[in-house]
Amino acid sequence: MHRKAHIVSAEANLAYVEDYLTEDEPLLAARREAAEIGGAPPIGRGGGAALRFIAAAISARSVVEIGTGCGTSGIWLLRGMRPDAVLTSVDAEPEHQRLARKAFTDAGFPSNRYRLISGKALDVLPRLTDGAYDLVFCDADKQEYPDYLVAALRLLRPGGVVAFDNALAGGRVADLSRDDPSTIAIRDLEEQVRQDDRLVPALFPVGDGLLAAVKRG
Repeated sequence: MHRKAHIVSAEANLAYVEDYLTEDEPLLAARREAAEIGGAPPIGRGGGAALRFIAAAISARSVVEIGTGCGTSGIWLLRGMRPDAVLTSVDAEPEHQRLARKAFTDAGFPSNRYRLISGKALDVLPRLTDGAYDLVFCDADKQEYPDYLVAALRLLRPGGVVAFDNALAGGRVADLSRDDPSTIAIRDLEEQVRQDDRLVPALFPVGDGLLAAVKRG
């Protein structure tokens, strides 16, 4: 006699993925700060774990983060990077970076492990060195995502990785009736990445979606 298969919902599977790794007090504190000030929603646990995994897999020594927020993604990245690696994080809000600096300190990272640059990403990125970075993570103005891709291709070494948070935009990207500027920009980005022969892409359904691509050698 065959037992009837129990079908688990997609939502239950995704929730299981998000809960697979727990967060310690420095990460939880950074999330609380983000919730309190608003305007800087942090990457989810699943997305953060994916960032740490990518950084560790490529032995990242030099990483650019576009959108510091209150430090959640930065902690995940730093925990995956090499012990001698440096995170360069860009944000237009000085208060975000003040809170991120506290979060990094509370997580045990000395100040020589990161540099925080205050300013608009599209003003700061041209000042960074070509081909000098292993990973570029983007989590700022969604309408600027296609521009961040252009910058990342210049900044990354061959074999480096670019990643974008909110690649599913709360389900709006898959809903073709949604045509707000941010959703359109994310769709355009995803098409650019898919069609670019210089990139090897993957779209991961963790958190609100993480789009990642390796720059070919």
